[in-house]
Amino acid sequence: MSAPRVLIADDHGMIREGLRIMLERAGIDVVGEAADGLAAVQNAAALTPDVVLMDLRMPRLDGIGATREIVAAGTGAVLVLTSFDEDELVLGAIRAGAAGFLLKTTEAGPLVDAVRRVAAGEGVLDPRVTRRALAAVAAAEPGESAGGRTNGRSTGPVEARPVGAETLTARELDVLRTLQLGRSNAEIARALNISVPTVKTHVSSILVKLGAESRAQVLALTRDWPPPAAPPPSAAPSPPLPSSPRG
Repeated sequence: MSAPRVLIADDHGMIREGLRIMLERAGIDVVGEAADGLAAVQNAAALTPDVVLMDLRMPRLDGIGATREIVAAGTGAVLVLTSFDEDELVLGAIRAGAAGFLLKTTEAGPLVDAVRRVAAGEGVLDPRVTRRALAAVAAAEPGESAGGRTNGRSTGPVEARPVGAETLTARELDVLRTLQLGRSNAEIARALNISVPTVKTHVSSILVKLGAESRAQVLALTRDWPPPAAPPPSAAPSPPLPSSPRG
């Protein structure tokens, strides 16, 4: 397997240099750097790395905006490097489609392992980050009980869904439904008419948003969710053919 290709995005030169040294010593191919979010988007489009190591606080365009554009363009999976005081930014990065989250204090071994896993289409979750972020997602939802009551009023059955599910995009739901059929990345790409790297990015984002570490865990969490896609409208019945005149 070839070495993952990585783009480092951070506005501090010393941090970029330190990350480059750690990754290259482990055989990771650092293909470029970016000192702000806009440069990260542009360099990702030009270099199409497997992974973009993304700082969240950067000039011109922050890490959330850069993540959103890179994921939408399918030019790389984003692995966020964050600090303890950035819960709100982490939640924004989850919604933008980041494939993983690590603290900036992460040591070389776990960092290299995380880069390889994200490059392979997996999600990477530092529990110290994601537990608080997913708790914030749950707190943002209107209060509902399993019995379907909101503010004391019956609202009927409530669709059971895992925490973080409301942050999945429409395309991620398409990927999830296809993933539930046991399809490979290549098969999902053909079914949805997208590229395999884009499938990997979406799968990684699904893992992170649902707090899962593997496809098997995603399938367990979503056994009865999401609902199947709406079937296409049935064609209107053809009018009966006129009867032939007797003659």
